[in-house]
Amino acid sequence: MRQKIVAGNWKMNKTLPEGIELVKQLQTALEQNKPNCRVIVAAPYIHLASIYSIVDTNLIGIASQNIADHTSGAYTGEVSASMVKSIGCDYCIIGHSERRAYYNETGEVLAEKIRLALEENLTPIFCVGESLNDREANNQNSVVSKQLQEALFSLSAEKFKGIILAYEPVWAIGTGKTATPEQANDMHKHIRKEIETKFGNEIAEATSILYGGSCNGSNAPLLFAMSDIDGGLIGGASLATEKFMPIIEAFK
Repeated sequence: MRQKIVAGNWKMNKTLPEGIELVKQLQTALEQNKPNCRVIVAAPYIHLASIYSIVDTNLIGIASQNIADHTSGAYTGEVSASMVKSIGCDYCIIGHSERRAYYNETGEVLAEKIRLALEENLTPIFCVGESLNDREANNQNSVVSKQLQEALFSLSAEKFKGIILAYEPVWAIGTGKTATPEQANDMHKHIRKEIETKFGNEIAEATSILYGGSCNGSNAPLLFAMSDIDGGLIGGASLATEKFMPIIEAFK
């Protein structure tokens, strides 16, 4: 059975007091209503140590939203894989479309981040997805295949087992637009087929692939019911417990 996962990406939101209050509310809700999936929170760097100190990591896994493509050195403002691992993170998001678009992260850079994360026993949540232009030109499959190949397909099969994938159509992130369950599942099937071709059926069937892109409490049950969608990487709806919990409970 593939692991079911709902991960909340807070992006650049919440002060530290607000973040602590949110995670306390979420933990209380999860204690009262045990989830049928792995719940992960990706908070801003400066919140991570404080959050780790107050959560039950059996209930809530902690992720960084990014890591540097260097181990250490004169890289002002950067945070390394070993640093986030040292404060309790077990996961890190790598390759989010916002990082690709705003900070020009290339496949080569992302491949190095994946390598460094795995060296520190961090589980990468690696994001792929196409733009609206790519979708309208029917190039979405080739775009996503290229993203997988550039960053992940030089890994050994054993290393690849440590990866979680997230499909986020760029045109659906924060726009209120959502891929239909069928559109999303078709891409997840395509991703799984690419993994099968490279690493074999057993690894492909064991890889969790999350959907991200304006997922909410209303559409999550439909999305999560699809054969190849194993959960969600949630943005805005993860910033309030009353919006995040219905997504988690879609696995009930």
